[in-house]
Amino acid sequence: MAVYVLAGGAWLGGWCWRPVARRLRERGHDVYPVTLTGLGERVHLASRDIDLDTHISDVVNLITYEDLHEVILLGHSYAGIVVTGVSDRIPERLSQLVYLDAGPAPDGVALLDMQSPEARQDTERQVAELGDGWRFPMPSWDWLQNVDGADLTGLGDAQRALMQSHATDQPFRTFTQPLRLTNPARDALSKALITCSFPLAQVREMITAEHPWFRELGGPLWRLLELPTGHWPMFSAPEELATLLGDLSPDAAAGT
Repeated sequence: MAVYVLAGGAWLGGWCWRPVARRLRERGHDVYPVTLTGLGERVHLASRDIDLDTHISDVVNLITYEDLHEVILLGHSYAGIVVTGVSDRIPERLSQLVYLDAGPAPDGVALLDMQSPEARQDTERQVAELGDGWRFPMPSWDWLQNVDGADLTGLGDAQRALMQSHATDQPFRTFTQPLRLTNPARDALSKALITCSFPLAQVREMITAEHPWFRELGGPLWRLLELPTGHWPMFSAPEELATLLGDLSPDAAAGT
C-alpha cells in the first residue's frame, strides 16, 4: 500500500482526481486529492493575496496534519511548481515526486516565466480585463490549444463540459511569485516524469542537449514515463493514469 497526494493544475480542485483516486483506492492505496486555496470547493477563500507560498503551504499542511509519511506526491501542470516547493520544505515526509505533464522549476523562477512571450502577454491581458487584475479565468479551448500550446487530445464534450462547469479562476499571484528553494535534501528524492502531451523522445533529446529546463531529468534518481494522451490525463485516460501511478508504489517496484 502506498500513500498518494495529488495536486491538480490551474483552475482545478481535488474533484478532478475522482476517477483516478477511486481506482487507486480499489487497489488498496491511500489517496489524498488536494484542493488548493481559492480553487474548487475552496473558491470562497479566493483573494488577491493568495500566492505560490499559499499553495505550497496547503500541501505541506495536509501532509503534516494527516501525519503522512513516505508520500508519493504528484503535481500536474501548474502544480509541478507547487510540489517542488513542498519537497523543499518537508523532504523527510516524501518518498517520491511525480511530475504529470509538468517539470521541476529551478530556484527563482515563476510559472509565468515558463510561458512563451505571446502566451504571457495574453495571460496578463485576460487577468487585467476579465479578472479584476488578480484572477486568471479559465481561457477558451481555442486559446489553450493555439496560444498556450495545450494538447486537448482525449477531451470529448462530456470532459470539456465537466471542466468548464467546475473550473475556478486561478489567483494570479500563484503564477507570478518566484519559487524559492533552500533545502538541498530535496535533491535526494526519487522523481518521476509522466509526459502526456510532449513525446518522451523529445524529452530525451532535450536532456542530451543539456537544455536548462530538462538537464536535471537525466539524473539517476529520475524515472521517465510516457502516457500518450492530452494535457489533462485525469479526464482523458484515468484508468491508464491510475495504473501508471500504481506501478510507482514501493510494492509494485518490489514485485509484490
